[in-house]
Amino acid sequence: MATKRMNWARGVTAAVVLMLVGQQAAAADLAEPCDPDQGVLFTEWPSPWQIRLRALGVITEDSGYVNAVPGSSLSYSNSVTPELDISYFFTDNVAAELILGTTYANITGQGSIGALGNIGKVWLLPPTLTLQYHFTDFGAFKPYVGAGVNYTIFYHQEAGSADDLKVKNTFGTALQVGFDYMVDQHWGVNFDVKKLFLKPDFDVTVAGNKQTGKAELDPWLIGAGVTYHF
Repeated sequence: MATKRMNWARGVTAAVVLMLVGQQAAAADLAEPCDPDQGVLFTEWPSPWQIRLRALGVITEDSGYVNAVPGSSLSYSNSVTPELDISYFFTDNVAAELILGTTYANITGQGSIGALGNIGKVWLLPPTLTLQYHFTDFGAFKPYVGAGVNYTIFYHQEAGSADDLKVKNTFGTALQVGFDYMVDQHWGVNFDVKKLFLKPDFDVTVAGNKQTGKAELDPWLIGAGVTYHF
């Protein structure tokens, strides 16, 4: 009887040991990364967030007018400024991008108001939101196109030859084309071109006479920089 009990105890002990070893092996298998060569998908999903830092050239159209002055025209200075953009990928192909940057423009009279010279200087903050389609069939080369809306805020406005200058905040639209070339999973280089359709109204006072007009800026935004995908 004692021998039977001893054999039974040994059997139970062996079964418990085998169960514990099996559980440890299964946990180790789950902790190990999956092997893509075996056709098993990784459980870690890529982040939908991406940022870019660019050097941005702002090239404006030299067009615009003072309403009550026939033959009047305007020109604007170009500039280079840093720009940050933040992208969120809804899918591998569809993303939204918000660009943030600020720059300035000198406004100069042309045509019949050319004698005024530098009318004034304004700073502008043009946050632009675009919806993009990214092409994913070219390996590390990832081109995209986009379209969206813009709201430009004009601030720190300084009159030059004018007594007073007020360019009004306005909405605009944007078109976009560009590409990322990814060096690895996270880092890449970027080239991007946007066209903003931006025509703000303005008030200007010269020699005590208040006038209104329209500044047809319609700038090209040409940028190059680095991409980081989280």
